[in-house]
Amino acid sequence: MHFFAEFDGRFVSMLKEERQAYILHQVNLHNKVLSSHLSEQLQVSEDTIRRDLTELAREGKILKVHGGALSKSYRDGIASHDVYAAAEKRIIAMKAVQLIQDGMFVLTTGGTTIMEMARLLPEDLRATFITVSLPAAFEYANHPNIEVIVIGDKLAKDSKITVGGEAITKIMNIRADLCFLGVNAIDADAGLTDNDWEVVQVKKAMIATSRKVVALSISEKVDTADRLKVCDIDAIDIIITELQPKAKKLIPYGKKGVKIL
Repeated sequence: MHFFAEFDGRFVSMLKEERQAYILHQVNLHNKVLSSHLSEQLQVSEDTIRRDLTELAREGKILKVHGGALSKSYRDGIASHDVYAAAEKRIIAMKAVQLIQDGMFVLTTGGTTIMEMARLLPEDLRATFITVSLPAAFEYANHPNIEVIVIGDKLAKDSKITVGGEAITKIMNIRADLCFLGVNAIDADAGLTDNDWEVVQVKKAMIATSRKVVALSISEKVDTADRLKVCDIDAIDIIITELQPKAKKLIPYGKKGVKIL
């Protein structure tokens, strides 16, 4: 995909402001972006991307990390009114909560949609939530009747998620009733994809050990793909977006046998 503007029959690169607006949108949409990926998408040097990220970080719009950038809401779990697509994520969370029943063992990743789901859990719900996400664990811990299990191992400081071999081994010893996955990118043909190798391995383990797997995704991430494959689309049992289940954009997923909520 090329991001150029046409002027007098010639193609010229985006202005810096346009480029940075695109970068900011990608950070907010996918929570984490890689400098190398942005360089390819925008057809500019990685040095240019690094300068853009530095400026955006200086303005307080993103968090610059080694090799790329993070959304502030993804790392800090800030108030929902500061979260990208907060209204859409609340709709998704409300649908997700309806799947959870008393006595269930529920396995979750992290992310802003998962955080919103945690805040909406009914007070009388009695279940066990198992997570690799420290921010999500704190949200679950605020609930009066939920047991919380945190999967420990190496902590990915950027996302505050535990990753590594020990975490994967512990996950594989769990038989979860439900697994809720925060989604980076999802496509009917490419499946579920991400841009963090260690997070991908954790998600693979969660999928393998869960009876039912639920992908939570705002519709803007639907029909997008990233570099690292998590699973084929048929490994997902349910996809939840803010759209109506019969929305045209979701038809290809239903045809693959995935239930749409």
